[in-house]
Amino acid sequence: MATSGKDLSSYNPNDVPNGTAFSIAIVRAEWNHDITSALYKGAFDTLMDNGVKESNITSIHVPGAFELPVAAKWIIEQKKPDAVIVIGCVIQGETKHFDFVCNGVTQGVMDLNLSTGIPVIFCVLTDNTHQQSVDRSGGKHGNKGIECAVAALKMAAIRKEI
Repeated sequence: MATSGKDLSSYNPNDVPNGTAFSIAIVRAEWNHDITSALYKGAFDTLMDNGVKESNITSIHVPGAFELPVAAKWIIEQKKPDAVIVIGCVIQGETKHFDFVCNGVTQGVMDLNLSTGIPVIFCVLTDNTHQQSVDRSGGKHGNKGIECAVAALKMAAIRKEI
């Protein structure tokens, strides 16, 4: 397993750009609410800890992971944030639905990154079991929401520099 023995929440605050001047959007899927809420909290708290003003954080919730790309597109078009974090959780079931949702969301997020130039950070867990998702949303592997908030700040800073 790629994250075995790794805590996704560990980062050096000195390596993270100050977010005071940044506007960040978070789009969270409601499906697997316990997981996405924990990821959201990790991301939101990390943005705040690194200087992003609460008034500069736009948050919306969508029904499921498949709706993340279109909602991120709407936010980019209307709010023009410095970065967007999309948060979702898709857990393998008994059908191919998992594959279709994961592929669609992944491609949608990549398309937004390339077509808009706004960093859209992929905080979508695609795990085999609910426990694996728990482990990555505040459990033994930390909280991927924290990691994605750090990535959003770094990408927003890089974009401003270029």
